[in-house]
Amino acid sequence: MQHRKILLTENDIPDHWYNIVADMPNKPLPPLHPGTKEPIGPEALAPLFPMELIKQEVSADKWVSIPDPVRDVYTLWRPTPLYRAYGLEKALDTPARIYYKYEGLSPAGSHKPNTAVPQAYYNKMEGVKRITTETGAGQWGSALSFACNHFGIECEVYMVKISYEQKPYRKFMMNTWGATVHSSPTDHTNAGRQILAGDPNSPGSLGIAISEAMERAATDDNTKYALGSVLNHVLMHQTIIGLEAVKQMEMAGEMPDVVVAPFGGGSNFAGIAFPFLRLNFDEGKTIRCVASEPSSCPKLTRGVFRYDFGDTVGMTPLLPMYTLGHNFVPAPIHAGGLRYHGAGVIVSQLLKDQLIEARAHDQLECFEAGVAFAKAEGIIPAPEASHALATVFAEAQAAKEEGKPRTILFNLCGHGHFDLKAYDDYFSGRLVKHEVTSADIENSLAMLDTPLI
Repeated sequence: MQHRKILLTENDIPDHWYNIVADMPNKPLPPLHPGTKEPIGPEALAPLFPMELIKQEVSADKWVSIPDPVRDVYTLWRPTPLYRAYGLEKALDTPARIYYKYEGLSPAGSHKPNTAVPQAYYNKMEGVKRITTETGAGQWGSALSFACNHFGIECEVYMVKISYEQKPYRKFMMNTWGATVHSSPTDHTNAGRQILAGDPNSPGSLGIAISEAMERAATDDNTKYALGSVLNHVLMHQTIIGLEAVKQMEMAGEMPDVVVAPFGGGSNFAGIAFPFLRLNFDEGKTIRCVASEPSSCPKLTRGVFRYDFGDTVGMTPLLPMYTLGHNFVPAPIHAGGLRYHGAGVIVSQLLKDQLIEARAHDQLECFEAGVAFAKAEGIIPAPEASHALATVFAEAQAAKEEGKPRTILFNLCGHGHFDLKAYDDYFSGRLVKHEVTSADIENSLAMLDTPLI
C-alpha cells in the first residue's frame, strides 16, 4: 500500500522555534534610522511592537521557546499533514518523488496563523488594546483577525485595494472575526491621502498599506502594529512548518534534495526552508532551497541588494534587502500576497551569500500548474502556492530529462477556496502573461536615495 499521508500527533508539535540567525555565516546588517541613517537599537521599535517581539527580532539564540498558550491554539490545526504527491508524480511522468506540507487546514486557510497567534498573544500580555496591520490577498489579515479575536484584541486591517475588490470573501472572514477592514489607500491617514493625491485610482500595494497601518499605530498609545512577513521574528515563528516537516520526512525514510516555497516577503519560504538549511549548517547536507516569486514582482531575481524602506511612504527603518524600490507598485496579479517590493533581511542575506536560490514565474504558468495539481491531488491551491508548483514542475521535468530521481518538498501554504475569481479569470482568458520591464525596474530604483551597501 502506498502511504500518501504522513501524520504527527499533538505531542509532536515543536516547543521551540528555530532562529536561523544563530547559524548564518554572515549575520544580517543592522537596520538604519530613516532620518539619521545611523544604526538603530531595539528601543526604536518600541512604539510599534511589544517588547517580547522586539527581543525576538534582535535575538541570536538558536532556539526560542513557544509559550504554552500559543501551542494550545496551534493544536486547533497543528501538526499539519505531509503528503506524498503520487497523483502529481504520475501526471508529470517524472522519476522525482514529490512531497508537500499542507498548511491550508488552519482556521484562516493558510500558514499565516503560525505567526498571527504568537503576535496577538505577546500583545495581549502587554495590555495592548488594538492591533493594526496590512494585508495583500487577505490571508494575513484573516489570520490576525482570528488571532486577535481569540485573545480579545481589536483588529484594524488595511487591505490592498485591488485585493479588496478581487477577494471580498476574505474581507467577510475578517469581519466575521470582528475586524475592521479598509480598502487601501484610504483618506483616513496622511500616507493614504498622499498616495491618493498622486493617483486617485491607485490599485494599492503592500508598501502603501504598511504605511497606513504603521501611521495608525504610531499615533495611538493603545495601538500596536503587526507584520505578516519580512521581519526576523515573523520568519522565526513560521519555522514550525519546517520543523514538523523534517520529522515527517524522516518518518518517510528520506530527505528532500530540494525544498520549494512561494516568496512574497519571506515568511512562507522561511517557514519550510530554514529548518532544512539548519541541516546544511549542522550536518553538512546539501539541500537546495528555492524561493518562487512572480515575474511581475521579481525582487530576488531582478532586484538590487541595498538599504530600502519596508513601506512606500518611508516610515519604517531602512532595511538591507533585495528590493525593486519602495515606490514600486506591482501589476494587479491575483497572487496578492506576493506583490511586495522587498525581501526580508535574513532571506536577502542568505541569497547574497548564495545559500539559497530564487526563480520567477509568470501568472499563466502558475495557474496552469495550479490547475494540474488540483486535478492530480484534489486540493485547489491559492495563487501564491501555485508559484511554488511552477518551480516544482520545472524540477520534476529536469529530473525526467536527466533520468535521475530527486526528492522535492514544497509548501502548499494555503487553499484557493476564496480565490476562485482568479481561476475564473484564468479559464475565461482574462489573465495575461505579465513580466515587469527592465525600464520599470530601473525607473523605480532610480528614485531611491537610500544608502548603498
